Amino acid sequence: MILYPAIDLKDGNCVRLLRGDMQAATVFGTDPAAQARAFQDAGAEWLHLVDLNGAFAGQPVNAAAVEAILAATDIPCQLGGGIRDMATIEMWLSKGLRRVILGTVAVEDPDLIRSAARAFPGQVAVGIDARQGRVATKGWAHETDMQATDLARSFQDAGVAAIIYTDIDRDGAMGGPNIPATADLARAVSVPVIASGGVASLADLTALRDTGVIAGAISGRALYDGAIDLTQALAALR
Repeated sequence: MILYPAIDLKDGNCVRLLRGDMQAATVFGTDPAAQARAFQDAGAEWLHLVDLNGAFAGQPVNAAAVEAILAATDIPCQLGGGIRDMATIEMWLSKGLRRVILGTVAVEDPDLIRSAARAFPGQVAVGIDARQGRVATKGWAHETDMQATDLARSFQDAGVAAIIYTDIDRDGAMGGPNIPATADLARAVSVPVIASGGVASLADLTALRDTGVIAGAISGRALYDGAIDLTQALAALR
């Protein structure tokens, strides 16, 4: 199972939100590129980046910070937030991003995901963010009636590289991930599923791994708070 350290970007800073609330942001650093290098130096194999402002604006906002991270690191990065058309997908991949994460358009324009996955094999992931099983979009501000598992199944044969599943109520709350819901989603599809939201300890990571069906986990606040030691966690997961 791959551990993805998270760098969430708001106004150019590294932050963590509580349950997706932009007003409940804690700033953990003002130099995202330095944070990315620190994660790389600790042994991270991937980085998970989120343009939080972009998720609300529907277009890239923290592009300068993302580009600084790409310039400062050698490991692959995936990015979500504000990527809602083919031109933006092409732009980011041309700048060296390894994988784009498409969330809102998974609901609003699923054909874009299928087209992008065909055009860029292995470089398009679907972000499914849910409250109590129901998908939320537009920076989690808009709740739909669609079930997360149904949305995941709709992309079963689309050729996407991964599904990132976030339990919004767990995100940033340090209360542990929703392992049953994430494992159920992973069993429902053959696409690799990455868990996000609530990872607070090494025990959480090993519990996710031990399901045998979850391909990756994203952690942010626990790494910044020191609740998880990245080098130790990477060693344990290997």
